[in-house]
Amino acid sequence: CCQYHQTNHCYLNPSGISTEKWNWSQRQLTLQTGASVNIPCHYDMKYKQYKKYWCCERATAFSYCTIMAYANNTNKKVTVTDNPAQSLFTVTMRDLQERNTGAYWCAVEISGLFQPDVKAQRYITVKSAPAVSVTKSRVSGEEGSSVSVQCLYSAAYKKEAKKWCRSIDWTCYTVGRTNTSQNSAVQISDDGKDAGWYWCSAGGLEVPVHFDVTDALAGIITCIVSFKRWQQ
Repeated sequence: CCQYHQTNHCYLNPSGISTEKWNWSQRQLTLQTGASVNIPCHYDMKYKQYKKYWCCERATAFSYCTIMAYANNTNKKVTVTDNPAQSLFTVTMRDLQERNTGAYWCAVEISGLFQPDVKAQRYITVKSAPAVSVTKSRVSGEEGSSVSVQCLYSAAYKKEAKKWCRSIDWTCYTVGRTNTSQNSAVQISDDGKDAGWYWCSAGGLEVPVHFDVTDALAGIITCIVSFKRWQQ
């Protein structure tokens, strides 16, 4: 994955930004060749003033990482954008290729002597036909509306549990195991509290989806999340 871009190296702490709330070892993304992706990285509020960066794990050196880009900078095909108000930074990767498959890290730079940076892992697999995908990576809705998110999965995942999860706290709605396509209605408050990043998940493989609220009035938006087996 470090063929994508190389700038600098860092040492990473085995404990991570998100270990208090997430099982970070399960963040496995499946993405399509040639696509672009936006990946959310949440961090504790105490790290608001620290530098953030995105890096690629070096296969030849344990606990070392090649920095791809720092927050609010772009290096070739990688952009990192920090949003301290939401304790979140977003990583944009463009024109993904199979050689970009590998382990990446959302990281906060501590810069203290003998103090490793804190991080959370994202393992990315890039294929021409990913096992899990979405038809739209960004959806929006307004008061009283209904929006649809379609999550596609391959035949190998037809019996795996399907989930729609909120990224910030990993609260999940489980669809269940099924051999057929299944639709599920998820109610999302349109007061702005439930806007943000979500994940379509099947069998542990995940794809990020951003949900925008365009009318922050009291009411309910119905989000129809459907999981459908795609035809090979």
